[in-house]
Parts: sequence; structure tokens; C-alpha cells
Amino acid sequence: MPKIKSQKLKIKKGDKVRVIAGEHKGDEGEVLEIQRLKNRAIVEGVNVAKKHAKPTNESAGGIRDINNPIHLSNLMLIDPKSGEPTRVGRREEDGKLVRFAKKSGETIK
Repeated sequence: MPKIKSQKLKIKKGDKVRVIAGEHKGDEGEVLEIQRLKNRAIVEGVNVAKKHAKPTNESAGGIRDINNPIHLSNLMLIDPKSGEPTRVGRREEDGKLVRFAKKSGETIK
């Protein structure tokens, strides 16, 4: 199987993001998981669907809420300083490449 080269992503697990397009526009949440090959992210409390589960020996059945993935192009990182959506850049600080918010210039994590 050929090796698939994936691009460097601007959003990581644990980031606070805002949905900028689609049905859930304006919603905010924390990134729970990144699906690199599909360019999608699962955001807490956004794009929630109901899943019907049959009872098993381990768990009772019922209706559960699951978070569906959203395409990364529909997400923007929240600026840690102003709380507004911002683009993400990269710069070198102390020999390490770090992400920063383009609006405020604040380093992200």
C-alpha cells in the first residue's frame, strides 16, 4: 500500500473552535478527535445525532447522542486573547515551531 502524505493541520485535539459554515454555524466546542485522512474533526456538542443501540450483556440499550465529524474547512480556531475566530500561523520560538493566532499574535498553547 502506498504511503499517503498528509498535510500539516492548523487545528489539533483539545483546541477550542467555532463553526464558520453550514448548519451549525456559530456553534463552539472543543476538538475531541482529528481524522487526518478525511480532513475532519469531531467537536464536542456540535453536529450531534441520535444513535439507537440494542441492549447487550455489557450495556443497556437505548438512544445515545453521538458527535459526527465536521470538515476542517468549516472550523476556525478561537483566539486565546480576544475569543474571536482567527487564522493560524507558524513561527519559530526558541528553536521550536509554534502556532500563533494571526489576529492578536498570541502563541497558542
